[in-house]
Amino acid sequence: MGSDTSWFIIIIIVIIVNISSSIVGGSADSYDPQALKALFRHYANLTLANHHTGAEHKVNLPSNFTGMEVSVKRLRSGSLWTRGTDSIYVKIPPNVKTLPYVKRLAIVYDNLGNWSSMYYNVPGYSLVSPVIGFDVYDYSDLTMIMDGNLTLSVEGELISIHFPYLKAGDKNTTLLKCVGFEPDGSVEFKNWTNDNVCKVKKAGHFCVVAEMPAVTEEKEGRAWKWWVIGFGIGIVGIIVLVSMGMVVMLKWRKIEITKMEKESDTSVALDTFWVRGDHKMPCASMIRTQPTLEHDFVP
Repeated sequence: MGSDTSWFIIIIIVIIVNISSSIVGGSADSYDPQALKALFRHYANLTLANHHTGAEHKVNLPSNFTGMEVSVKRLRSGSLWTRGTDSIYVKIPPNVKTLPYVKRLAIVYDNLGNWSSMYYNVPGYSLVSPVIGFDVYDYSDLTMIMDGNLTLSVEGELISIHFPYLKAGDKNTTLLKCVGFEPDGSVEFKNWTNDNVCKVKKAGHFCVVAEMPAVTEEKEGRAWKWWVIGFGIGIVGIIVLVSMGMVVMLKWRKIEITKMEKESDTSVALDTFWVRGDHKMPCASMIRTQPTLEHDFVP
């Protein structure tokens, strides 16, 4: 009962972290890879409950983790040593053993897909492939995957990580690098081939990256120059627009005055006189109708 409660708490924490990070637009640092691994291990346990040794089985995750691919396989250490084991993305050759030795083990494989950059990143590099990972656990009691990863000892050919696709674009594929992500958050560069394969010696999570182009001083100076030119053009444009606006306003005012003068010339003829020598104003020299009293009563 206590174990079920612990797993339930882990699941709730992971879901809350993912939802809250997506709402506030959090960065990749907001997502915890270790909590995600614990979630994978829990659902792998549920998957192995009714399956047999040797076959790889898909692990069903909650709907809010759509885009991730997880599978699990359990096998004997002797089988791993003599025959190795393959999955879609990970090929473990023979002559590999676990440290410490366990009779049975479980391997949890995962492909983070479009979630990769939310959980892992490499400063100065961009991810051009999904993050592919696998973890090895003790499964000796056949009831539960034990907490804590087992270490692999490779005494022959290296383990191959096959990446399903690369988003390299126009990047030179010979300059791509394979990196492994350590539990403490550091990264380690691995051997890389041109066949979308990364060669590694241990379990973990891996990705292909491309170095981001550095912004040189020349480019920065050129950008500053264009900013200055653009600012100057903007100021000149504003001055031209203001000047044109003033010219249009004065022209419109002159037209209105001319129109008013024409209307006054076509109305009832009145005497006019000049004001300050440049404006003509109408005037009446006399009152046209003389006032008359309506009756002779005087109070």
